[in-house]
Amino acid sequence: MHFAGWMLCALLTLAAPLAHAGTLVIESWRVDDKALWEKVLIPAFQRSHPGIDVKFAPTAPTDYDGRLAARLADGSAGDLVACRPFDASLTLYAQGYLERLDGKPGMQYFEPGAMVAWQTAGGKEAFCMPVASVIHGFMYNKAIFRKYDLQAPRTVDEFFRVLDVLKKNGVAPLALGMADGWEASQLVFTNIGPNFWRGEAGQKALADGRARLTDPPFVEALRFGARMGAYLPASAATQTYGQSQAMFATGRAAIYPAGSWDIARFSSAPGLELGVFAAPVKRRGDACFISDHMDLGLGVNRASKNKQDAFKFLAWVGSQEFADIYSNRLTGFFTLSNHLIAMRDPVAKQMVEWRNSCASTVRLNAQVLHRGQPSMESVLWRVNADVLKGTLAPEPAAARL
Repeated sequence: MHFAGWMLCALLTLAAPLAHAGTLVIESWRVDDKALWEKVLIPAFQRSHPGIDVKFAPTAPTDYDGRLAARLADGSAGDLVACRPFDASLTLYAQGYLERLDGKPGMQYFEPGAMVAWQTAGGKEAFCMPVASVIHGFMYNKAIFRKYDLQAPRTVDEFFRVLDVLKKNGVAPLALGMADGWEASQLVFTNIGPNFWRGEAGQKALADGRARLTDPPFVEALRFGARMGAYLPASAATQTYGQSQAMFATGRAAIYPAGSWDIARFSSAPGLELGVFAAPVKRRGDACFISDHMDLGLGVNRASKNKQDAFKFLAWVGSQEFADIYSNRLTGFFTLSNHLIAMRDPVAKQMVEWRNSCASTVRLNAQVLHRGQPSMESVLWRVNADVLKGTLAPEPAAARL
């Protein structure tokens, strides 16, 4: 062999361990987060991991599950996979598409309670790293409350007294519609309900067959929704989620049943002085429960050709740096890690601090209960909308559920 050729082979041999199999691709349904990943998160990762290329490749939320499943099946899926909570990702793991993550770097920063949405039964195997949760509550217009000398309500009776005062003064009490289907369930029933069925205790009692949805705590939650129906806009049946957002943002309604994901939208609304309060308890002094719903995890595609780099990226997602950037730049999405994060947005800070005084729980049907056909989720949408409209009373609604 000529000397030049020998040198070339030697150089290639020395370089081989430094070579990468290609760009890391992240699958996600969070289309809205594309700029955050491309301009903030990925550059932050690359500062400590130069030479690893990363691409964020989201799919529209309504198409994500089907398209991801197809890409995993034909081998064209990305290296890292955004994980839905509970069964959607458990199914992918059971089919052999996701790596087991127990003991992997970064996983040590998550307490057992933060892991349940991405573990097999009994917590035996973890298949996605927890990333973020969203918290439910009620946002309100502080200026309107000041005008009528109102305080953020803490109990059910206080809540409805506030609605009465607003209605009597010609102010639309609630910005809430039902045209999109899900609002009546996720923004009302599974928002206020945990204070009636005592969070995880009630959810587990249903899943274990020790309770029924016709039991008093669940009927009480439906009664709360029925009472709220009297304070909805006249157009509620046909009002979309976007129209409800606009109604509240422009000061045409005083209270907005909310998820923390809306904080950023309303914080930038001109002239809106934003406040927030947790779902009311039945009586002062009662234990409180919040819907602190595990929303997003991240897993590693078992067929990834960049697995070494994928695990490096996953370890970084478990870090303090990632938790801080994600929680403060994607306002209203709260880290599930045990890192101490200083929240800069005051409303987000108030909501996440509810974890210190209230017990967290996931949406009622998220774990186990939705496995039937039709899914409990779809039935909750329809039944709760009918309860709010006043076309279905709480007791027969519970029986239908």
